Amino acid sequence: MNIKNTTAKERMLKKIRQALLQKRDNPHMDFEDSPLYKDEEESLDVTFARELTRASGNFVYCDGEIALIENLILLAEKLKVKKIFAWEKDIQGLLGSYGFPVYTSDHNFEAADVGITTCEALIARNGSVLVSNANAAGRRLSIYPPVHIVVAKASQLVMDIKHGLRRLAERYPNELPSMVTLITGPSRTADIEKMLVLGAHGPKDLYVFLVEDRF
Repeated sequence: MNIKNTTAKERMLKKIRQALLQKRDNPHMDFEDSPLYKDEEESLDVTFARELTRASGNFVYCDGEIALIENLILLAEKLKVKKIFAWEKDIQGLLGSYGFPVYTSDHNFEAADVGITTCEALIARNGSVLVSNANAAGRRLSIYPPVHIVVAKASQLVMDIKHGLRRLAERYPNELPSMVTLITGPSRTADIEKMLVLGAHGPKDLYVFLVEDRF
């Protein structure tokens, strides 16, 4: 084939095929286990908080359950939200023991202001929340309401994605959840005129409440 008569697409595909035929060793074998950043000695929670904030998420540290409830009340008052949904039994029990009102079924879900869920792990390297549909919150509660609140434990912090997936495999040894995804900040798109819009395909605000359980 005369290379002068080939299209740019064909030339690109030819280069890709040639690259695939050349077997090379992975130049970054220890990438996941390397320090998050050079000359950095920060703890996982500090790194996670910084990366989550960079992704337009909101981080709230709570030194215990009472601090969690207090911060939830302050946030609800600040956002002026009333229809707060929580479908997981553990979350319902925790909030209910302090009298924090939530909707526990999907009745009138289309009017939801906030969805509160737990997570599988927190990924420090990129400030992401690892979630699945293995619990009662399913998929809808983390996607539909305009505000998504994640209640996580400090012991759920891991360095990288592979460590989060390893925890997932240990928790569900017989069958992995059918939906596993990473949430990195609020939903966003720049499809229209390359203008960043938050909340286009999901929550416009993401809050991670980290409850200390390591000490």
